[in-house]
Amino acid sequence: MAPNSIHWFRKGLRLHDNLALREAVQGAGTVRCVYFLDPWFAGSSNVGVNRWRFLLQCLEDLDSNLRKLNSRLFVIRGQPANVFPRLFKEWKISRLTFEYDSEPFGKERDAAIKKLAMEAGVEVIVKISHTLYDLDKIIELNSGQPPLTYKRFQTLISRLDPPEMPVETLSDAVMGCCVTPISEDHGDKYGVPSLEELGFDIEGLPSAVWPGGETEALTRIERHLERKAWVANFERPRMNANSLLASPTGLSPYLRFGCLSCRLFYFKLTDLYRKVKKNSSPPLSLYGQLLWREFFYTAATNNPRFDKMEGNPICVRIPWDKNPEALAKWAEAKTGFPWIDAIMTQLRQEGWIHHLARHAVACFLTRGDLWISWEEGMKVFEELLLDADWSVNAGSWMWLSCSSFFQQFFHCYCPVGFGRRTDPNGDFIRWVPFLASTLGANLCPGCTPLPPIPPLSLRTLHIQYSET
Repeated sequence: MAPNSIHWFRKGLRLHDNLALREAVQGAGTVRCVYFLDPWFAGSSNVGVNRWRFLLQCLEDLDSNLRKLNSRLFVIRGQPANVFPRLFKEWKISRLTFEYDSEPFGKERDAAIKKLAMEAGVEVIVKISHTLYDLDKIIELNSGQPPLTYKRFQTLISRLDPPEMPVETLSDAVMGCCVTPISEDHGDKYGVPSLEELGFDIEGLPSAVWPGGETEALTRIERHLERKAWVANFERPRMNANSLLASPTGLSPYLRFGCLSCRLFYFKLTDLYRKVKKNSSPPLSLYGQLLWREFFYTAATNNPRFDKMEGNPICVRIPWDKNPEALAKWAEAKTGFPWIDAIMTQLRQEGWIHHLARHAVACFLTRGDLWISWEEGMKVFEELLLDADWSVNAGSWMWLSCSSFFQQFFHCYCPVGFGRRTDPNGDFIRWVPFLASTLGANLCPGCTPLPPIPPLSLRTLHIQYSET
């Protein structure tokens, strides 16, 4: 008898290059694709409205693409451990598939679900596809310890086989005889909820600058790859005020939610490089965006305290100040530094900021100026940043605060000089409506304090806005 399958979506919100999803339909009689959403968690979690909107758009797009295959997405209200036993019985399930989650809390959750499935006589199939490599193999090569420098990480992966090629997108042909039982009241029982249903007030919420979903991700990767000159010469794009704005070729939120396969991105970059470089082998630096992500995933996978200073074996103990007022001003873009406030305003409004802008505000909060713990900054990014992901977010904050990975403590981003060099005409800070109305026509970023907001009393440096 053909098995009845459930595919459990968490990340990996796509139909292309989805190994576990293919396993779910392989030889199956029925398949149901589920996503668990806890409405209580939505109202109480430290996740902002932009990230929730992006997720819901991803789910809507996933459901739309499944409909084309005469299937649907089942959005289940509740906790997996509480609901799965009922679903196993009600749907007569004999196979459960999902993508491997490398993060400690994910591994703990999945172990509990595997135990429940085993007790119910359900086969469990888990496949790696959110990372390029099997992280355990990288750690094994490094004598059982995660590499703590990017150079060492690169050395280790150069000794591994290349990432596996992406698998075929789910299609009618791949589905074969497998069907999805769909009831007439499917939308009422299992439909994607709205932001209002989750308790969010959307009055005055601007339209999304980063629309969620696999469809958008696949469109963006093609635009991204059209930048053939950059890939051919492999030169870093020149930094200017326009670089700070959201780009229609940006991919980071789509990689974070798995709307875009990292392997698809990897091999498309490889193919394009070989075409323009006459079949020469691409350097590891070509894959920087993907490999830094992989580096932090590897460092975090066996460290449940990775997002904490205390109890974290790789984190330096630094006696950070506790200054709730200064932290709030930083988070709410009210420091009085136009460059810093413009970046934090963009983060709150759009859910994304350029990686060098992240460096600037992280350095300002921690070792550069306010001497506030990186953990506090990480929490703000977790709330507001679309591409914030537990491993990469914590790892980046430890790096930028010189708490781990990076030790050049006095290499800081000046909150005046860096903004002035990057945005000499104040174009970026004028993009922020409040700052645009406050700044004079010829004012460059960081030249004078903003009248309505007294600048913070800095712990170090005491940089003046008029500094040249």
